Amino acid sequence: MRRKTVYSAIEGIDRSQLEAFQAGMRKRYSDEHILEELNACAKRLGRSPTMREFEADPETTVHPQTVIEHFKSWNRAKRLAGLVPRRFATREELLRLLRDLGDELGRAPTAKDIEARKGSMPSKSLYWHTFGSLNNALKEAGFDVPVVPQVRGMVAPPGIPAANVAYWEDFCRRLTRTASWQKYIADNQFEDGYQNAADLTKFYDEFTGRMRDILKDAGVKTVR
Repeated sequence: MRRKTVYSAIEGIDRSQLEAFQAGMRKRYSDEHILEELNACAKRLGRSPTMREFEADPETTVHPQTVIEHFKSWNRAKRLAGLVPRRFATREELLRLLRDLGDELGRAPTAKDIEARKGSMPSKSLYWHTFGSLNNALKEAGFDVPVVPQVRGMVAPPGIPAANVAYWEDFCRRLTRTASWQKYIADNQFEDGYQNAADLTKFYDEFTGRMRDILKDAGVKTVR
């Protein structure tokens, strides 16, 4: 087996002196200075910087490793600087960002609003994984959000035989239990909820009235 090469210059370094030198290097930057550097970099980028972005910033004088040595972790340093880690935001941070965005827009944010701020806002998928849906997050953030479900159903002519209705009810019920249907729900971030013909008819009647009211409140002229 090949022996590991040990260079005499390294072998001869006094460990205590090396540690003292490294500690002295760290003391060159105060915690306040590092946090100011993080904020300045974020201002130049227009978003909370990643380690790679911080290191690539030509105006930054602190190395990311120095930030970690001072604050034990990159995300802890960003939080102390008042910045939000985009991929590891806490529940309360996600809610605060939604409220701030709502104040900026003057209304409840949409998924498109979040996507348009990619980089400065956490992804909409993070909101979905944390809260179950963006609507749930908006409600928890204090927004008045009307529920507008996206329905997948089957429509048939009136007066079809009861046996036909029963056949398609059973078909759809079994469909919602398949792996492919569950994948479709997960991939599109939908909420599952099977309804039979009678329940779906009642739902459509209520939903039509609710949508009419929403459209009128928005200033849209309805014809029926």
